[in-house]
Formats: sequence, structure tokens, C-alpha cells
Amino acid sequence: MSTDTPTIVLIGHGMVGQRFLEALAERGLTATHRVVVLCEEPRPAYDRVQLTSYFSGKTPEDLSLTDSAFIETHGIELRVGDPAETVDRAARKVTARSGLVVGYDILVLATGSYPFVPPVPNKDAAGCFVYRTIEDLLAIEEYARTSTTGAVVGGGLLGLEAAGALKGLGLNTHIVEFAPRLMPVQVDEGGGAALLRTIEGMGLSVHTGVGTQEILTDAWGAVSGMKLSDGSELPTDMVVFSAGVRPRDQLARDCGLDVGERGGIAVDEKCRTVTDPHVFAIGECALAADGRVYGLVAPGYEQAETAAATIAAEDSSFTGADLSTKLKLLGVDVASFGDAHGTADDCLDVVYSDSRAGLYKKLVIGRDGTLLGGILVGDAEAYGTLRAFTGSVPPVAPEALVLPAGAGAPVQLGPSALPDDAVVCSCHNVTKGTIRGAVTEHRCTTVPEVKECTKAGTGCGSCVKVLGQLVNAELEAGGVEVDKGLCACFSRTREELYEIVLALGITSFRELLDRHGREAARGGDGCEVCKPAVGSIIASLAPTIGASTYVLDGEQAALQDTNDHFLANLQKNGSYSVVPRIPGGEIAPEKLIVIGEIARDFGLYTKITGGQRIDMFGARVEQLPVIWARLVDAGFESGHAYGKSLRTVKSCVGQTWCRYGVQDSVRMAIDLELRYRGLRSPHKLKSAVSGCQRECAEAQSKDFGVIATAHGWNLYVGGNGGATPRHADLLAQDLSDAELVRLVDRFLMFYIRTADRLERTSVWLDRIPGGLDHVRDVVVHDALGICDELEALMAAHVSHYRDEWAETVNDPEKLARFVSFVNAPDTPDPVVAFVPERDQMKPDLPLLNIGLRPADDILEGSAIR
Repeated sequence: MSTDTPTIVLIGHGMVGQRFLEALAERGLTATHRVVVLCEEPRPAYDRVQLTSYFSGKTPEDLSLTDSAFIETHGIELRVGDPAETVDRAARKVTARSGLVVGYDILVLATGSYPFVPPVPNKDAAGCFVYRTIEDLLAIEEYARTSTTGAVVGGGLLGLEAAGALKGLGLNTHIVEFAPRLMPVQVDEGGGAALLRTIEGMGLSVHTGVGTQEILTDAWGAVSGMKLSDGSELPTDMVVFSAGVRPRDQLARDCGLDVGERGGIAVDEKCRTVTDPHVFAIGECALAADGRVYGLVAPGYEQAETAAATIAAEDSSFTGADLSTKLKLLGVDVASFGDAHGTADDCLDVVYSDSRAGLYKKLVIGRDGTLLGGILVGDAEAYGTLRAFTGSVPPVAPEALVLPAGAGAPVQLGPSALPDDAVVCSCHNVTKGTIRGAVTEHRCTTVPEVKECTKAGTGCGSCVKVLGQLVNAELEAGGVEVDKGLCACFSRTREELYEIVLALGITSFRELLDRHGREAARGGDGCEVCKPAVGSIIASLAPTIGASTYVLDGEQAALQDTNDHFLANLQKNGSYSVVPRIPGGEIAPEKLIVIGEIARDFGLYTKITGGQRIDMFGARVEQLPVIWARLVDAGFESGHAYGKSLRTVKSCVGQTWCRYGVQDSVRMAIDLELRYRGLRSPHKLKSAVSGCQRECAEAQSKDFGVIATAHGWNLYVGGNGGATPRHADLLAQDLSDAELVRLVDRFLMFYIRTADRLERTSVWLDRIPGGLDHVRDVVVHDALGICDELEALMAAHVSHYRDEWAETVNDPEKLARFVSFVNAPDTPDPVVAFVPERDQMKPDLPLLNIGLRPADDILEGSAIR
């Protein structure tokens, strides 16, 4: 083809296709070429590796890998839902489904793969699905609403993810695997046995060594069961096929490109097809020069880089790739790297197995001590370091790398032990030396900056922990002091200060500052950072360390910020809002009337909040105790809307009223809110309980959210619906009431113990080393042996709870602080005034701007003048 501007046509826009576009842009090729992308799916590229996270609350938008600004900036013509149908290699033209004909100078095929469905009778019956795209997941989710049992054909990576999805949807789940063990490609017999025990312990049924002979159907042609190769029948309402994939190479076949005997478009080391130098193939559709079709994203990324480099006339080649994998399947860590099955001559195995704990670790070692590969099931914490050492002799004995704590003093190898040529990020082939260079040469000082500079950690994410260790180690090696102190007064972090207060029973800010503050700060008054932070620590530990549980007692009062200081939220005109607690959003008519009468009598603006409460705005500071007294007399208490503490636990009406509800969500919401009310924490806490998978209470946008299942409750943590939305992650499934409360107790106290000041659970979960996996290990599996202590701390809070409003109105000494002017306690603040609007009142903002009191049209307190 000959045009003024050469054209690159990309067929397929998956993860590998998107990486190819980024590689073109990095080399300036989008500025010199017209780039056209023909995408079959109705949405741009998304993270297929994290596909199952859709069932844990992620939306299709969360999974997207495509930044519209990137597409627009580089002038890429992206056509979604318009796949290529024919390729005319002689004319160098591609025809899309829409009829669009595009000429090309270079054609890149990134058509991926398609799910393999065994050729069994009724494989296309209603209730049969594959597990490949977001649309597949949406269809599975919809069909599961009317199903009780599901079966997955295939016990490999995607099969176990599909099984986890069905279980999360509340179905009794079966896994059918033809091989004698689960994940036969990644793990050996020992690893498969450990995985089997753990998965069966979760309530899933596993059938290995049998195949599917027929899908059984009912009179309406819908799935009713499966007939297996051993002659048995398995009743099920739906079947998900996840028995592997095949290269999607039909377009290549139709236009005469060479393909392998078992599929895959044949390419050379440059990822150029062996048939046509103008055509490239990358990703799962390509048969690489080493004779393999790679189904992992990391090799696909390398192929995308190679193709882009070749187009840019750079020297690059793809001759093979690392097949290392680390996954979290059904909550179980599974990893394999290098020569995991020990196929090398004269190699030896070092194995640790604990059937009771579901642990299996195997390292494959050469005769000279070289680490050749390994398998980790149940605990893959060391994966990043071990994979980086593959091909070299580790500095310690192999058995020291697999033994758990208490069984021989395991060795924790730090980042300094890795050689510079060790690949830390296999997705983007980033070495330790490159990461060090990002710090020393490009002046990166944080993990996000290094990610942007090198792309390390932006693929599957399994290397992020090692990445953080390397960045900090390099900064410290360069003489850069990484000061993790809370503020200018304390060199300790908030987490460290919490441990000090707990261990030493310190009950005052003054004692903590004088004993553990920075030298220059001792004897001082502290600052606006550390005072409320320490005040919160002391408040959260008060029952355990013997401090007062009332935040306005003694020195504690001076540590509080403006809102806590008056137990109400300060508004822009100097007035305050009053928010009584309404547990679970349930309220009797008599109490509604009380709120209405108070709002009327004091001239307060009323609004229903997003947390299912009624907020009353416009109270002057001297009116607060009077309003509280009436609320307390009516059975209300503080809603703690002013504090860094539990705010609300929303709920839907649940099974009591809703025809879709499967549990009593209102009762559970009330129980949780009454249990955790008043709990001081690093930041505010919000929660919700939904009575079914329809999620009407929006539990997955909360710090801890609960969703009912047919078998109990699913617990989600780390959500946030604020300025930086984040869907919560699934922590545990199908919990009883007691199990749910116990895990929430542990989660909240572990968060309070380890979070930074003003750090929401969403940020904490992303920051804490090990992330969700570590939190699950600690909270669910008691990996640190602290769960008894966490539960005791929460029990102390629950048993010592006192309502702060009631404490205040019953103490004349405490009431003295609630005045606008200390020297004129009966004088209201003249700037706090209001004007009418929509049958209520609002702050008089012009008055605030000029600081004067106009003569007319003013609401002062409750009186309109």
C-alpha cells in the first residue's frame, strides 16, 4: 500500500493489543503513522487477568485498561464492536463487519484465543456458558439468579476462578477436571493434593479423573445435569466450560497465512508472520518461533514490545518467555515458577508439606545449588524473591527458604540479595537494575513514580511488594532518610505509637510526647497533626489502658479537633448540625415525630442523609445540649457524625419485606451499628448490609460491607464511595452471624492498630504490605497469632461504651463549654443567622461575607424577623 501517511491496522484490542498501542506511542510511531484498531468486543481493552474480581464488586469500568485521553492524544482510530471479517493480503486491505475497508502498510493480528468447549451432546443448551469475557460474566450472573447448583468443566486457572465466581453467587458448586489433579499444568501431585484439601474445605465439590460425556437437559431444553465418564450423573442447573483455550487464528487461515498443526499463527523471532512480512501476530493467537503458543499476559506483552520495536526498526526479538505464575484462586495462594515440575536432568526437590494447614512448597534445585523453579500452594509470600533468584544460586540453603516460622528459622531475603539482572516484574520484563536506575538516575522517590517510569508493577501486580522494598532500600542506600514519623513532634509512625500506648498503658498525650517524642518536641504542646491522632489512639484503647472513655474528659478535650470538641459538625456559618443515631436506618413513627418537633422548635434545617439518617442543621453551640437532652429523653443517642469513628450501617429491608431477600439485613445492620458505635479510628468508618446479591444497600462501597447469601453472609472490606471511589474486596464468604461479627471485630481492630492517621480503609488496604492477602491471613487465619488480642480489645470497647451526648447533658461542668462567648455565656453569636428557603432556612451567606446584621429578612435561631 502506498499513501502519504503509512497505516498500521491492529485487529483485536485485548490486553496485548493495548500494550502494543502503548509501545507504538512510546516510540513515536503514533505521530508518524495512522493507527486503526478493529475491536470485536463492545468495550475497549480491559484486565482479563482480574476478570473474576467483577464478582467481588469491580465494575467493567474498574477493569478497563484504556484511557480515553491516551486514545485521543495519539490519534488512534478505535472501533469497538466492529471486528475484522476479511483480510486481502494482495491488496493489503481489511474489511470490517460494518463494511469499513481500511488499507494497511502493516497489519498486526492480536485476535487472542477462544474457549475450548468439549464436543459433548447439548453443549449449547440453555444454562451452558463459557468464561472468557465481561459479557460472559454478565450472562452467568443473570442466569445464576434462578439457579441453586453450578458445575465448572475444567480445574485449571480459569476453571477455579469460575468456580469461585459461582460460589460467590451463592450456588452449590462442583468442579469437574479430566486430569487426576487440579491445575495439572502449574502444580505437581503434592501441590494438587494440598489445593484439593483446601478447596474441598471451602464447601466445593471436586471431581478429578473424570470427563464430561453429556449435558443433560429438561423438557424445556435447559441444563438439568451432567453425565460423567465414570457413569455417574451430576445434577446441576448451569454449566460453565473452562477447559482451556485455542488460538483464534481463523482470520489468518482464511487469508492464507501459515498456522501450526495445533493452531497458532506462525511467526518468527520478530513476531512477523513467516508467510507475509507485512503482517505480525502477537499474544495468544501467535505460534512463537520456539514452537509455543503462550497463554499468559507477560509473554504477550513481550511480543507486543518486539513487534513495535521491529516496526520502529529497532533490534528486538522474542525467543521464549518465563511462564511463572502467581494467582489467588478461591482465596488460596498458588504460584509456580521456572522448571516447576523438575524436568531438567539430575535435579533435586526440596519439599515442605503441611496437610493440615493446606501448605505445599517445593523448590527444584540443580546439583550445583542453582534454583531451577518451584511450586507454592497456600503461602506464596516468597514468590517474588524466589522467582527473581531462579537461574542463580541463592545465598542460603534451599530448605531455609520454604520452612515456616517455628520449623527452622526461615530466612527472609531482602532486596539487596537480588542480582541487578534479576527480573522483578515478569509482565514487563523489568530488572532490579532498571528499578534502581529509576531511583538513582530518574530521581523517583515513590513506588507510583517508579511504576510510571518503568511499568514495573502495572501488570498482574505480584511484584509490587518487592518493588516497594527495592525503592526504599535504594533510597536509604543513597543516603536519603525515609522519615516515616507521624509529624515534627514524633519520629514514630502512628502504628508504632499505637503499640507503645497499648504496651505501656500510656493514658496521656503529655506522657507520650515527653517519653517518646522527638527531642526538640519534648516539653512542648504538640501540633495539630499529632494531638488528634494521639487522642484517637487513646480513645480507641481507653477501656484497655484505663483511660476515660469520654473524649472531653481532662486532657483529652484539648486533643480534639473542632467537631469532636463540641460533639457536633461545624457548618460554614458557625452553626452546628445534629445527627442522632438511627441504627440500620430503622426508626419508629414516635421517634420521627420527636425529630420533627425538635427541628420545628429550634428552627433547624432537616435533610435525610445518604447514610439513612436525619440531619438537623443550624443549631447554635449553646443550643446543642438542650437539643441533645430532648433526643436522649426520647431514646436517641449520638450518631458520631462528627468523629473519626463509625458513622452508619445502612441496610435494605432484607428478607422481612423484600421478595428477593435471603437474610434479615436490618437486624444484622442494627447489631453491627450498636456493637461498633463510638469506636474511634484513624478515619471515619461506614458500613452497610444488603439482604441479597442485588446490593441495594451499596455494601461494596463501604469500609466494611456485608451481603447476604443463601448460606450466610459475605464480608467485603476496603470500599470507599467518596472522592476516590473503590469497590470493596471480598474477605470471606458464607459466614454465620457469629463468624461475621468475629471477623469484623478483628478487621476493625487490626485496621485501627496499623493504619496511618486520616487513612481510610481503602487506602490502608492498598498500602499495607501484602494488601488484602496479608489482611486475610491475619484476620481470618490468625497468621500473626493476635486475633485473641484483637477480639479482647473490641470486647472491651463494647462493654465500656457510653453515649457522649448523655454524658454531657448530665454533667453541669461539661455543659459550661457550650457557649459562643466564655465571658458572655448568654450571648449568641451575632453572625449565626439564617434566611428562608423552600419552607426551611439556610445560612445567611451575604451576612457572612460582610460581617454585618441586616435589618430585615433574617432568621435568628428560630425567630424570623
